[in-house]
Amino acid sequence: MNKNDPLVYVGTYTQGDSEGIYIYHLDMDSGDLNLVGVAKDIVNPSFLAIEPEKRYLYAVNEVGNFNNKPTGAVSAFAIDRETGKLTFLNHQSSEGSGPCYISIDSTGRFALIANYGSGSVAILPIESDGKLAEASDMIQHEGSSVNSSRQEGPHAHSITPDSGNKYAFAPDLGLDKIIIYNLDLENGKLVPNKHPWAEVKAGSGPRHFVFHPNNKYAYVINELNSTMIAFEYDEVQGKLNEIQTISTIPDDYNETNYCADIHVHPSGKFVYGSNRGHDTIVIFFVDEDTGKLTLIGYESTKGNFPRGFALDPTGEFLLAANQNTDNIVTYRIHQETGNIEPTGCNINVSKPVCIKVIKF
Repeated sequence: MNKNDPLVYVGTYTQGDSEGIYIYHLDMDSGDLNLVGVAKDIVNPSFLAIEPEKRYLYAVNEVGNFNNKPTGAVSAFAIDRETGKLTFLNHQSSEGSGPCYISIDSTGRFALIANYGSGSVAILPIESDGKLAEASDMIQHEGSSVNSSRQEGPHAHSITPDSGNKYAFAPDLGLDKIIIYNLDLENGKLVPNKHPWAEVKAGSGPRHFVFHPNNKYAYVINELNSTMIAFEYDEVQGKLNEIQTISTIPDDYNETNYCADIHVHPSGKFVYGSNRGHDTIVIFFVDEDTGKLTLIGYESTKGNFPRGFALDPTGEFLLAANQNTDNIVTYRIHQETGNIEPTGCNINVSKPVCIKVIKF
């Protein structure tokens, strides 16, 4: 095991046998995952984010009650650059219930939170020592959509800043909208944009959102109707223009499927998404002249309900987390075709739901 190998952090649900956040080295020769340790006594660290300098890791605590209030929490940890192990720093309220997503702005000064349960988003300042301050802003989404069981109200599912750090994009599964905010980093505020949202087809359930490396295109994966949407991105106005909708599952697949995660390959040539039900990673080719997607194929995740997955920073490996079968599988990515092939590494982790990979 080379200490220069990337570190892998795995967020989990702790209702089962999980003890918290699991830490591994990724062997860049074999694709094997070697356990470094576990940050224990953390409740439901279901989504993770690492600030740009890689000194600190942040985790949402996906709960509905924190300090006897109907809200979730966010926890801060220091990363030991020698070992990769985590030291708890502090936690704060997420200012909403069921926080499910966290991202860090490019300055490393603010954490952006999506609260699924309450349908709200929040921004928390990060202090110079990595600790979280109390939220400087919270915005409650309002409305509903056509699916009465899943879209009876707002359900913010992620929030992602653009590369220019000017705007933040918050897909709301309950509203069928991607809400767009101006990032006011002087005051730590989320300000509604002049173009306040991009609306998607009713019943889609937008979930996770990513930008292409060229910042000209963006993609959202829709949980409820198993589609992915490609947008042209106007980085001056923070505006999205839909250019394509494409299915993430085969036309003849008629069973229940819920999409989850989405990532763009570092080369910009491929987009990957996870299917829970079909239990696959779907692979698309990107036309870099138009941003449109063409289906390459599907690869089994060798487990059930792949909620989160990750690509290592070099784009050599993909790691898929199967929530319901308690396993993580490593794949080697073919750089020319985008296809993924299992390396043989298949490890047991209880209720894995988020993977982050960093290299110092």
